[in-house]
Amino acid sequence: MSADTSAMSPTGLSTSDLYSIEHNGGPLRIAMVVPPYFDVPPKAYGGVEAVVADLVDSLCERGHHVTLFGAGEPGTKADFVPLWDRIVPERLGDPFPEVVHALRVRRAIERLAETQGIDLVHDHTFAGPLNAPAYANLGLPTVVTVHGPVQDDCYRYYRELGEECSLVAISDRQRELAPELPWAGRVHNALRPDQWPFVTEKQDYALFLGRFTMDKGPHLALDAAHAAGIPLILAGKCSEPPEKAYFEEYVRPRLTDADHVFGLADAAAKRKLLSGARCLLFPIRWEEPFGMVMIESMVCGTPVVALRGGAVAEVVVDGVTGRICEEPDELPAAIAEVATFDPAACRAHVEANFGADTLGGGYEQVYRQLLARTTIGYGNAFTMPMPVGAAVSGRG
Repeated sequence: MSADTSAMSPTGLSTSDLYSIEHNGGPLRIAMVVPPYFDVPPKAYGGVEAVVADLVDSLCERGHHVTLFGAGEPGTKADFVPLWDRIVPERLGDPFPEVVHALRVRRAIERLAETQGIDLVHDHTFAGPLNAPAYANLGLPTVVTVHGPVQDDCYRYYRELGEECSLVAISDRQRELAPELPWAGRVHNALRPDQWPFVTEKQDYALFLGRFTMDKGPHLALDAAHAAGIPLILAGKCSEPPEKAYFEEYVRPRLTDADHVFGLADAAAKRKLLSGARCLLFPIRWEEPFGMVMIESMVCGTPVVALRGGAVAEVVVDGVTGRICEEPDELPAAIAEVATFDPAACRAHVEANFGADTLGGGYEQVYRQLLARTTIGYGNAFTMPMPVGAAVSGRG
């Protein structure tokens, strides 16, 4: 699906007005920032990192120059600048790495802007957008993809960032929940279909794949699978204390001999589990901003059985690529019904609407409109020519 850029810009122009501004230009020089917790692409858990990997490769294939700032090992077509000795997954949820990473990124981007030139910064972290005023002093606009919720404390945070950050929503529903934030547009998450298997012959199990939390609803998945008479495989992250406590109270007491707790699935295991399942159970109880696992399931030819919430209705075609239920007691019948759905229709839906090229094209559109707006409202962006042969080394 194409980028939706109907929000108002800080200049007072609607971004639809900016469509008429010719800003086709040449290749863009993009500083892409990810958290320090996982590799890009991730070896197992890491939805943000998976999306960024596909985005970076798509942008590079479109002729742009991307420098990726993060941690771990290089795994994309971008020039990679690691700012930590290793990834720090055990520090996920700890504010210290977020803040230190933001400081390291700022210094690294200042050096890159001085030596090679940058057109814009695209940040996928939580603390990183606090650097936007420093980047603005360099003439660099900051794009921030909002990968998480926009309610409560998160809403207050994004509101206080002000117009120095241009936010990109990953679903229409996410933007609807906070329409007054400085949105530059909406670009749905995506993937590369050719990197996912397509299987038409399904095995006799349903799958839950996600974090073990009340919001994700694995206990509801167990109840639904038992009522439908189908074994359930549960795979996902259960490493933090709240996740472990939830598992012991709500999941373990429900487990039967027919169920299997797989644990955290790496990239290969995830593809095998998704492609073989009769259906993916997605019984969320919160405003899920997108839900990558839904398109990962459908591209494998596996329909989704979900509870309505967040972006579910934007991602799943009810009655074609899955069933969207209003209440948990509707899930068992939906599990039986989707067994008759066409796997090819599931994959075709992802190929048409959530392919990586739509991701790269959508963000390119956002970038060019933002740069046009920056030129109109704030003066020319920082555009020091890039010296020949001055690429950042693979290990920074």
